[in-house]
Amino acid sequence: MDEDAKKTALRMIPYGMFVLTSKSKDGQDIGAATVNWVTQTSFAPPLVAVGVKGDSGSHAHITDTGVFAVNVIGKDQLNTAFNFFKSHERVGDSIGGEAFVAGPETGCPLLTNSPAWWECKVVGKVDHGDHTLFVGEVLEAGLRSEDQTILMRDHNLNYGG
Repeated sequence: MDEDAKKTALRMIPYGMFVLTSKSKDGQDIGAATVNWVTQTSFAPPLVAVGVKGDSGSHAHITDTGVFAVNVIGKDQLNTAFNFFKSHERVGDSIGGEAFVAGPETGCPLLTNSPAWWECKVVGKVDHGDHTLFVGEVLEAGLRSEDQTILMRDHNLNYGG
């Protein structure tokens, strides 16, 4: 296989960027990570799928609790995307300097500056490769603004492939 052709072809998939949040069973430890493999998979019931790195803290939380939340990153929030490329510790009701509130259905952190969010319970998963694809049923969703979602290609952010 031509590795350059493969990478270029796979990078043509138009990914958005989101912040996946999760929590430990006791709710004290929380996780937040920038993710891009997110898609809706069903209208009724509303289902989404998200790819989560297998050795991450978020993966452990989701496996233990069966819940997660996805926070949309607005097109002018590139700093938020970069912020959650690395791990952060919880400080009160913030993580990585970003304020959050507990989600009404799952208790997962919902970033207060996120234009939109949804909370999910895991209803399926696929374990192959270095990520797990979690399928989540949307239990609750919120909209704070109708900002456009940030896209990786708009910022020349490419990896993998």
